[in-house]
Amino acid sequence: MFDSRHIKTFHAVVAAGSYSAAARALGYTQPAITQQMKALERSVGTPLFTRVGRRMRLTEAGEALARHAETILDTLTVAQQQMSSLTRLRAGRVRVCAFPSAGATLVPEALARLAADHPGVRVELLEGEPPDSLRRLVRGECDITLAFTYPGLHDEVPDELAEIPLLEDQLTVLLPAGHPLARRRAVGLADLADERWIAGCLRCRTNFLHECAEVGFAPDIAFTTDDNLVVQSLVAEGLGVAMMPGLVLSFLRHDRITGRALDPASRRRVSAYVLRDHLRVPATALVLDELKAAAARRVGC
Repeated sequence: MFDSRHIKTFHAVVAAGSYSAAARALGYTQPAITQQMKALERSVGTPLFTRVGRRMRLTEAGEALARHAETILDTLTVAQQQMSSLTRLRAGRVRVCAFPSAGATLVPEALARLAADHPGVRVELLEGEPPDSLRRLVRGECDITLAFTYPGLHDEVPDELAEIPLLEDQLTVLLPAGHPLARRRAVGLADLADERWIAGCLRCRTNFLHECAEVGFAPDIAFTTDDNLVVQSLVAEGLGVAMMPGLVLSFLRHDRITGRALDPASRRRVSAYVLRDHLRVPATALVLDELKAAAARRVGC
């Protein structure tokens, strides 16, 4: 392996034509130049210079190295500049995989502040539901995953992942605006036992069935969809009611829908996950900080 300092000194010697001239150009002593060139020759295993009278001439190996030295030094300079940009957050790429309601709320808030303060950091947004989104993180397909879990579900998080809790997201019931229970501030799940239901993603549906069983009924699930806007449209048309996360309330698009909290309260935990080693990557750490700040600005965190 070549020492980059030796390559730089070698390049200076070739350009200056002698050890003494290179020493003056670099601000070294001539013995220091001599020692570095001897060390470089030991590394390559052959002499790089030969003397002809008082002049110094490159050997065949020296000529070969001279042809590459400038390219090596230019490449090192570019690498140093890129590393400096990454560590000083002038550049960097972070891939964030988020479930839909986080992608519509927490992520835009965090990225807006990030773009204002660190425009060189590029964030790529992917969509995925847990537990598949956690598997994508382990496979290296993303750098940060936003995922959620429910108290009744027991998830196994891979040991190589670190969890950063963001907020407790209160569950709500979406009702058509004219529904008799829409006048209440909070609604008991058992009060809706006779309703037709619209269920969401597999994880949310599993928790929903668990909570219904806890209060003594099996829900009539008429529709299932992962699309929050489809759920809202179905509720707005009076085709059913739905249990949805509180994050969804911030982007309701139908004036014929009302959201009411569950009584007793039920919540899911929203967290960010990252490979433990990546916590030290500056751009990743910065995005995590902005996600935590966005979550802290929301009620219930």
